[in-house]
Amino acid sequence: MAQPFIRLAGVRKTYRRARTEHLAISEASFDVQVGELVSLVGPSGCGKTTILRMLAGLTAPDSGTLIIGNAAEPFDPARDVGMVFQQALLLKWRRVLANVLLPAEILGLPAAASRERARDLLDMVGLAGCEDKYPYELSGGMQQRAAIARALIHDPKLILMDEPFAALDALTREKMNLELLRIWRESRKTILFVTHGIQEAVFLATRVVVLTSGPARMADNFEVALPHPRTLEMKTHEAFGEYVRRLYRLLGMA
Repeated sequence: MAQPFIRLAGVRKTYRRARTEHLAISEASFDVQVGELVSLVGPSGCGKTTILRMLAGLTAPDSGTLIIGNAAEPFDPARDVGMVFQQALLLKWRRVLANVLLPAEILGLPAAASRERARDLLDMVGLAGCEDKYPYELSGGMQQRAAIARALIHDPKLILMDEPFAALDALTREKMNLELLRIWRESRKTILFVTHGIQEAVFLATRVVVLTSGPARMADNFEVALPHPRTLEMKTHEAFGEYVRRLYRLLGMA
């Protein structure tokens, strides 16, 4: 197997507040290959967001190994990470195109090329024609599409998604799952996707990493061998159901 793009081995993280300590992650070990879409699943408070924060370079592990990239292609979190959160967090006083361009402006990327790329990305996420709208003129799903375009504008190597569809209604969420898979196939980015949705985790992922209740410890790490492109009808198939039941058992829900 190729050298992993991301490697976590025995990662441990403790938060210290005043005179107290909170063990957020007691042990986390998994690899991510280039181009994978990996779902990270576990109960609330088990350390999923902490893992994303470490991958984004916002905090460091206390012990263990966390490696991203290699010596031939050094990884710079400020340049090589795109983030999508539960809320789109678009700046309400900026139009959609200007919101998408924000990371490019911060990084000082060439303006003309960035504007062309932003328009191409808005077309890819299904927002062509919305460049001059303000966020309040978009639905929740459309705002998240804009947030995905913003995360891709600087051509990062890694996309981190922290429950990006949790606030959407069920129908919009399923549509966004299909859209994310399409965008992933077209962009071929490496994606880590945090979710509490058992079916969502299986439907989206090439592989699922399962964490136990906090402090996070690895419970399982398995490939999802469902064909691509995926369709909503696959959720009725026995193979899909078996993956879902596996997750329920791991999380003590069956």
